[in-house]
Amino acid sequence: MTRQAFMARLREGLRGLPAQTQADILADYETHFAEGQAAGRSEAEVAAALGDPSRLARELRAEHGLKRWEEERNASSAGAAVFAVLGLGAIDIMVLLPILMGVAGTIIGVGVAAVAVFFAGGALFAAGPFADLPGGAGAALLGGLGLMAAATSVGAVLTIVTIGLVNALVWYGRLHYRLLQPALEPQVKGDVA
Repeated sequence: MTRQAFMARLREGLRGLPAQTQADILADYETHFAEGQAAGRSEAEVAAALGDPSRLARELRAEHGLKRWEEERNASSAGAAVFAVLGLGAIDIMVLLPILMGVAGTIIGVGVAAVAVFFAGGALFAAGPFADLPGGAGAALLGGLGLMAAATSVGAVLTIVTIGLVNALVWYGRLHYRLLQPALEPQVKGDVA
C-alpha cells in the first residue's frame, strides 16, 4: 500500500473527530512514513508495519472517546465512550449490546419515574394546601417535600450508578484492547540467516 492510499484510508476512518485531533494523528503517521523512508524502507514496508489503517482509525477513535469521557464526564462523552468501546470488537457487540440495552432501558425507566415523582411532589406541595386532603395543609406540604426529596435522591443515586457503569465499560474496553492488541499487531518475523 502506498503512503497516499494509507493516509487516505486513515483520514476517512478518522472523519467525525475534531479537526485538530485528526491533524495531529495524521501528522504523526506522516512522520512514521518520513522516518521509515529516511531509514531506507519503502512506503509499502512502512504501511505494512503500521497495520491496517481502518483498524488503526477504529482504535484511535475509541481512545479519543475514552479520553473525552475521562476529561468531560457528561452525557455526550459517555455516549461517545460507550460507542467507542462497542466499536472495538464486533463479537462483543453480540454479547455486550443486549446487556447494555437492558441496563440503559432500566436506567432511563427509573430516571423517568424519578422525574414524574418529583413533579407529582411539586404538584402536591403547591396544590395540597388548597385541596381538602386528609391530614390538612401541613401534611400536603410535607408529603410534597418528601416526594421531591425522594425523587432527587433517586436521581442522585442513578447518576452515580450511571457514572460507575460508564467507568466500568471504559475499563472493560481498555482491558479488551490490551488483550487483543498483541493479536492485532502484525507479527514481526526474525531474519533467517
